[in-house]
Amino acid sequence: MKSTMSSTDIAHMCKELQYLVGGHLKKAYLPHYEQIVLRMNPKGAPQKDIVIIRGERLYLSNRDRPMPMTPPPFAMVLRKHLKNARLLAIEQIGADRILKFTFDSKFGPRALYIEMFQNGNILLVDEHEIIIQALTSTTYAGRTLKKGHVYECPLPPVDPRQLDEKRFRELTQSSDQPIGRTLGGKLNLGSTLSDAICLETNISPTSSVNDIDSKLVFQGLKRILNDFDAATGAHIILEEGINTEQKDLIYAHQQEKAVNIIDICPIVLNQFHNHPVISFPTFSEAIDAWIGLHDSSAHQRREDERFAHAHSGRGPSTQVERLERRLAQQQRSMKEFNKTIEKHQLIGQSLQEQYDHVHEILQQVSKAVEQHGWMYIKDQVNSIRWIDAVDSAEHTVSIFLKDESGEPFGKPVRIHINLSVHQNAQKYFEKARKHKNKSSGAEIALQTTEVELKRARKKESKLQSSGKIHAIKRSKKFWFERYKWAVVEGGHLLIGGKDAKGNDSVVKKHCSGLDMYLHADLHGAPSCSLRSNHGLTIDPSPSMHIPANVPSYRIADKLETEMIDEQKLKQSASMALAWSKAWASGGAHGTVYSVKPTQVSKTAETGEYIGSGGFIVRGQRTWFKDIDLTIGIGMIAVNGTPLLMTTTTDLIGTFCQRYAILAPGREKKEKIANQIYKSTGLPTDDILAVIPGACEIVKDHGLFTPVNLEEE
Repeated sequence: MKSTMSSTDIAHMCKELQYLVGGHLKKAYLPHYEQIVLRMNPKGAPQKDIVIIRGERLYLSNRDRPMPMTPPPFAMVLRKHLKNARLLAIEQIGADRILKFTFDSKFGPRALYIEMFQNGNILLVDEHEIIIQALTSTTYAGRTLKKGHVYECPLPPVDPRQLDEKRFRELTQSSDQPIGRTLGGKLNLGSTLSDAICLETNISPTSSVNDIDSKLVFQGLKRILNDFDAATGAHIILEEGINTEQKDLIYAHQQEKAVNIIDICPIVLNQFHNHPVISFPTFSEAIDAWIGLHDSSAHQRREDERFAHAHSGRGPSTQVERLERRLAQQQRSMKEFNKTIEKHQLIGQSLQEQYDHVHEILQQVSKAVEQHGWMYIKDQVNSIRWIDAVDSAEHTVSIFLKDESGEPFGKPVRIHINLSVHQNAQKYFEKARKHKNKSSGAEIALQTTEVELKRARKKESKLQSSGKIHAIKRSKKFWFERYKWAVVEGGHLLIGGKDAKGNDSVVKKHCSGLDMYLHADLHGAPSCSLRSNHGLTIDPSPSMHIPANVPSYRIADKLETEMIDEQKLKQSASMALAWSKAWASGGAHGTVYSVKPTQVSKTAETGEYIGSGGFIVRGQRTWFKDIDLTIGIGMIAVNGTPLLMTTTTDLIGTFCQRYAILAPGREKKEKIANQIYKSTGLPTDDILAVIPGACEIVKDHGLFTPVNLEEE
């Protein structure tokens, strides 16, 4: 399977993207350094994401994909300049692998250049083609892609669509390569198309350009290019021999590119006629079916890389890892101390053993310094084989000792000319003694670290057996965590206001269309909205740092089914009642009603006033009576972040493996939260946010006291 889109692929994709022209760019994301996502609102069509994998591919997708809570700098620049900008044009630059998106923004004309060759790049430029920001700043031989420089396209390649027969003949005849390589390289067609043209004309790709009928090859080229231009869909080409009944499962690979796919083409080329084929209405749908699931997990891969990076010793890590690094450093220091001690002791012994040799050098140097000065010694050093260097400021010379045959050997030894041989030897023994004293202190520190490491490992082992996870720092919370939140059947999100301002926000921002409004039949109860299309779905690519007994979910902007039936409403009503004052009053049952969003209004009757957080509900209501006042709480991971979720008691076991069932009681919520923190490691603030109030534990399934879930 080719790793990058060819020039003809980009031309086909450019034609497919034209329906976006006239639409507006909603927001730009950078879920991974390799990927940019432009969320578009086309005219009269559903929202679409332009997914750009730098240097490899570009296509449309409507998959739900986790995004960073804090946008990276490049995404912020794109948002600043292009948010709500109208897309004026999409064009390919000549026959090169470059697409240009032209926008009309509030700052004036802006253009986004997407380069799909080499390592790829994305550049935002102004109306004067001055680069505002580049995804990757770099310099090539003929151009500079950096902020403040004028953007220059590379030299344009040959455009095979613009060739006439005469020019085609000139290009092919001037080539010293076989016809296959000439078509693929010199004519910018790539190996796949060049092979198809050779098959079309019954010419071997290895034939010399002088042995072919250029008119016949030119006609074959034009036929295939015309077929490309006329094509509207795309085809996934599979390996031969694959069972076509199972082919729909082959390309839906979760983590890697499927090895069973040979190519994705707008047309089925000659060399693929005997291969199984999966056809799609558009080129984007074919690419999305092949690799879309992998690309939608880009942010999760980025977080896993950061987690792995942090635990490799270059970022925040556990106490065990810090102590292991400290122990390794102390062990290296001990080895260095021992080497230094041994070295100084050996030098001192050698000076004493070669007393006559060293004494003679000291006398001669002292005499020469007294008669001629240090400059004379420095000038003569190169001609004296026993002296390596002199230091007039320190009054020292570096000399060589003798080996058994009387020749200089080893590294030079530094001695003071104002001291005797024994005094120089004594200085080295003194250095060895000082290092030995230091090493004894280092040895005590090493032993202390070993004891601390043993304790930390025991503590970590205990934590792991208890099911406690490593806390993950978050710069920002999910949007639904600003409210009371729960999940009901089908993954639908239920949110409720925490205060009057939150009630207003729930109704005004998050209650419309097919959503349903719920409210407990009690004064001061929160306004709740059951979202029809927003919720959680199973994450097909769970994060590597999430334990196996913590299910992974992904935030979805569009669920499989938007229908809200009576069962989901009843489950939501149970949560709406638990969030009301009924919990604190210690009641066992209560009543909740639901209405459509259009029945909820802030407009009061003449002479009446509605305070902050209050609403007027008009029309028929659906009542849910005698609702049991209990909730289920359990551990899940949302977009790779461990959280504590709430739902009804009959659903909690379907969402979580570690959960508990709570009912109103006398135990303070702070004490309950502290127990969950000790068992799970989740932040106490996150735990307190989902506990309605004082409660009692009706059932614990590994949330407070971990159990062996596999045996159950």
